[in-house]
Amino acid sequence: MPRRPRKPAAAPAGCTVTVCRGCCCGTARKHPGVDHAAQLAALTGAVGAPGRVRVSDCLDACSSSNVLVVAPSAEGRRAGARPVWLAGVLDPDTVEHVAQWVREGGPGVADPAGLLELAVFTPSRRSREEAGEV
Repeated sequence: MPRRPRKPAAAPAGCTVTVCRGCCCGTARKHPGVDHAAQLAALTGAVGAPGRVRVSDCLDACSSSNVLVVAPSAEGRRAGARPVWLAGVLDPDTVEHVAQWVREGGPGVADPAGLLELAVFTPSRRSREEAGEV
């Protein structure tokens, strides 16, 4: 009986960046002068494959606005990494540092790029539940 060709193994999943946008984080009311649409487009374009960017209505961490959560890649999860929450992501340089970190492997694989370590914060349990972590 002839053998079927084997399917190639799927590429490991990259990091997922969740961007809070439905509440105050993505509004000109709270952050006048920040082009939120351009920020999201730049992040989406810069993260590259196999990473991905998704938008959340509210991550319930409004006091830390603009909030991003970088979930580890499959490799990062195997290394024991947990999602990393970033506060105050408001300028293009910080967005580029996030994208660079994700391209390098993200949590559990690479150290945060630039000054991102200063943006890391621990959210409340409720915030983590909103993001699907708990």
